Amino acid sequence: MGKAKKLKLKKGDEVIVITGSDKGTRGQVTHVSPSTGRVTVSGVNLRRKAVRPNPQTGEEGGIISKEAGIHVSNVMLIDPATQKPTRKRPG
Repeated sequence: MGKAKKLKLKKGDEVIVITGSDKGTRGQVTHVSPSTGRVTVSGVNLRRKAVRPNPQTGEEGGIISKEAGIHVSNVMLIDPATQKPTRKRPG
């Protein structure tokens, strides 16, 4: 396992996806994982998963959509003042 990197993104930041199938999509960061260098962004990188029903908890089965992580290098922070992508955290 590698050492956890310090990331410039925090939970709640607005970002834009700069590469991949969701290129150009904006969303808020919902989870940050410094050890893997990945972030989860709301509405981006949706994956479908088949879930079995669980009668003990009352959970229904079916296919659900779940947000998967995206590498931090594939997103860019949006400056709240100018609403444009930026490399640096406004401060």
